[in-house]
Amino acid sequence: MSYTYTQLKDAVKEYTDNQETVFVSNLDAFIESAEERIFKTIDLEYFRKNASGAMTSGNQFLAVPDDYLASFSLSIENSSSKEFLLQKDVNFVQEYGNDYGSTATPEYYGIYDVDNFILGPTPNIAYDVELHYYYRPDSITAGADTAKSWLSDNAPNVLLYGSLVEAYTYMKGEADMMQLYEQRFAQEIQRLKDLAEARENSDAYRRGLPDRPRT
Repeated sequence: MSYTYTQLKDAVKEYTDNQETVFVSNLDAFIESAEERIFKTIDLEYFRKNASGAMTSGNQFLAVPDDYLASFSLSIENSSSKEFLLQKDVNFVQEYGNDYGSTATPEYYGIYDVDNFILGPTPNIAYDVELHYYYRPDSITAGADTAKSWLSDNAPNVLLYGSLVEAYTYMKGEADMMQLYEQRFAQEIQRLKDLAEARENSDAYRRGLPDRPRT
């Protein structure tokens, strides 16, 4: 089973038995809040991305991608070899750059603000750079009525119950139904975490097939 954008909205309306105009106008907000909660809870390989670019000689800042959430690695090409920078606190990077006193090959980087990394030392040439990072995929709400997303195709229940939690919170619904939706959401999150942490990042050749106790 999977959901299109319209099917997901219809499911939320049917589960909550709510067709009220203001409620329906907030369906996108409920879905987007659920997606954000999922993205911040689970580290799926699907949510990883690579971006290539170049540093600017004499500029200690490097632009952060618009969809950036967190880093996995930042590397530069130096004399035809790849060198990985170490991520540090911004104060460490600033102090290191000041102590170094000149431009050189960067060794560290930190998150300076929402738009920029800071590099230390300041680059002495325009190094080619590759950022491997955790990103925020486009919401299913950004597409057409027939649009789908990775979550709506591969984890439809976690997206549905996450949206229902947000919708029922908005409705100030009954406590027992809120608890039920939270429990179902937690169960689906756990299944998705199992995919991300136990299956997605390993293979049977290295680890063998899962061994479960016999009953």
